Amino acid sequence: MALLPALSLLLLTAACGQSASNSSTESSSPAASSQPAAESSSAPASKLTLMLDWYPNAVHSFLYAAQDQGYFAAQGLDVDIQMPADTNDALKLAAAGKIDLALSYQPQVLMARGEQIPVKSIASIVRHPLAHLMAPEGGSIKTPKDLEGKSVGYSSIPLYEEAVKTMVKADGGDPAKVQFVDVGYDLIPAVSTGQTDAIMGGFINHEQLLLQKEGHPVVSINPADYGVPDYSELVLVASDEGIEKHKEDFTKFLTAMREGQKFVQEHPDEALSILMKHEDKTAPLDADIEKQSLNILLPLMDAGSEPFGTQDPASWDKVRQWLIDSSLLTEDIKAEDAFVNL
Repeated sequence: MALLPALSLLLLTAACGQSASNSSTESSSPAASSQPAAESSSAPASKLTLMLDWYPNAVHSFLYAAQDQGYFAAQGLDVDIQMPADTNDALKLAAAGKIDLALSYQPQVLMARGEQIPVKSIASIVRHPLAHLMAPEGGSIKTPKDLEGKSVGYSSIPLYEEAVKTMVKADGGDPAKVQFVDVGYDLIPAVSTGQTDAIMGGFINHEQLLLQKEGHPVVSINPADYGVPDYSELVLVASDEGIEKHKEDFTKFLTAMREGQKFVQEHPDEALSILMKHEDKTAPLDADIEKQSLNILLPLMDAGSEPFGTQDPASWDKVRQWLIDSSLLTEDIKAEDAFVNL
């Protein structure tokens, strides 16, 4: 079974729309009381570079909280948070050793390994899909089978096309009767102007909120309710070589990021204020949208009784099998090679 070309590695959030100019977020100076361990140690801090999946937004609040509150520093880490010049950069740069850590997406990690790109996920950040099928509220599309004879806009990503086909089939419809329209990054205008009857790839914590604000409310249909595995929308990734070399530092990073997430859960308004200090001038944030986004994200990031970031092997097995069944992955790629719980 042949793999798709390198386009398959286009990251899922490319659907959200923009490439961003290279930037590096300066480390905030944490309060002295937040980092006694770091201050008392004579050893220099270990430097780590982390590349985001997109521009800074609510889903990254835990990272900026960990930085601002001194949790990274307390672990002896100096973390440089960078924004990608293009949303396709992070995985490639991590694999090449140009950065230490990257945010990516669970299916993309498996597909990357299928293209001999040696990366692994070390933590699940958002444990459920954010990219939903969306159609105008009050319209004729209520469930996926209603897409028969209708058009669906998507953003050049084969993964989304396959997800829609799986959803329609699981709902008793015929995927062959769905028209797919590649709308590039123009998901919002595609559905708001009626260019397409629905879109796939818009995020419930971004596009759906913006459409609502602009007076074009949509219904969202979770792919996990219709045959698509309940995949992690966002994972933390490192190269195989990087994990071998920096396992201790990566473990410390996970400890600090968990403290950051706890801070966000307990002080969401303060965490958003910290985030807003790091907005990129090329992608200004709407404070109201980010607040709504965080409210959506927090329960989807919750690992229950397990520590934040813990990965479920069964999830990786299910995603792998779905990718194989969808002709997006070959049988020789093993789930256990694509992730590790440190």
